[in-house]
Amino acid sequence: MSAQTCDVVIVGGAAVGSSVAYFLTHDLGFTGSVAVIERDPTYAQCATTLSAASIRQQFSTPENIRMSRFGVAFFRDLKARFGADADIAFRERGYLLMAAGSGAGTLHANHRVQGAEHADIVLLDPGAMAARFTWLNAADLTLGAFGQSGEGWFDAHSLLTLLRTAARNKDARYIHGEVAGISRDRNRITGVTLANGDHIACGALVNAAGPQAGDVAALAGIALPVEPRKRSVFVIACRTPLPGMPLMVDPTGVWIRPEGEMYICGVSPPEEEDPRATDFEVDYAQFDEVVWPALAHRVPALEALRLQRAWAGHYDYNTLDQNAVIGRHPEIPNFVFANGFSGHGLQQSPATGRAVAELIAHGKFISLDLTIFGYERVAAKRPVRELNVI
Repeated sequence: MSAQTCDVVIVGGAAVGSSVAYFLTHDLGFTGSVAVIERDPTYAQCATTLSAASIRQQFSTPENIRMSRFGVAFFRDLKARFGADADIAFRERGYLLMAAGSGAGTLHANHRVQGAEHADIVLLDPGAMAARFTWLNAADLTLGAFGQSGEGWFDAHSLLTLLRTAARNKDARYIHGEVAGISRDRNRITGVTLANGDHIACGALVNAAGPQAGDVAALAGIALPVEPRKRSVFVIACRTPLPGMPLMVDPTGVWIRPEGEMYICGVSPPEEEDPRATDFEVDYAQFDEVVWPALAHRVPALEALRLQRAWAGHYDYNTLDQNAVIGRHPEIPNFVFANGFSGHGLQQSPATGRAVAELIAHGKFISLDLTIFGYERVAAKRPVRELNVI
């Protein structure tokens, strides 16, 4: 057992936690000490590495759009930030969100918000979708929203490696351990205790613990409605070429995108069939009963698909409103949230890292006002509704 002191302790070293460490040690010139506590340095079961690693601007909340727009700009600027060899294989192939029936009204409403935020989204009628994507069955669709730029997918491992390496090169210390206790003196966090008995006193604590964020907050006596929810991702092959496929989201909620010569796909289960996750077992029945039938209907060539393999990961699911919780605790100001992204944390990790770093270094948001995502709404049970949750 040992006792240490650190100005900022970040619980969770995946994309969000490492992004906070990166921005603190780079853009903001923070001169204090930074420690990142990660329970699994292999990242084998973290949300970052098991995600579909995609980025979109098709949200209904302006702040979500702004965060992803910053993420796209960050991706495009990688070489200037990290060097000429920096590459996360960003494929800017777009999202296609499809609506049937009255769902077109939601796409129209969202498009007005996206246009006001300068997102490059175009609405397509069924004929335009069928002409652009000749392998698509658009007969029962009423509208599609397609991201012409600023949307696509990338390599999550490469992004995480860039952030971690850069933070460590600026003396951020990564500690292999699990937080077992949080010390609190009335309205202030004073430190954390690890499972091995080590204690680290801190000036500020950042909760970037992903799916375990609710459990970490509870150690400080804070109620945070974030828990792990399981999502299965299926890898499929198709003999028939499907040129130009974007990441597509069917009206059923089933999604698919290219991954090299293969495709990955999945769907979020209905709320009543989506308990707190306790394992990483793949739900193959979901593929047979929901995913495959929807894909075969929307893309007839996929009726003959071949399932190659699959994996399951955990979302850091915010049960209040499936939106992020970002900012200081209103009564414990040195406890900072970066949690609850519900599936869009990886794409929003650069914006979150910058925002949290600004709070720590300057005491306020500077570049992007994310007050809407503050803990105050959680305490008041006042959800921020995002209509485009995938």
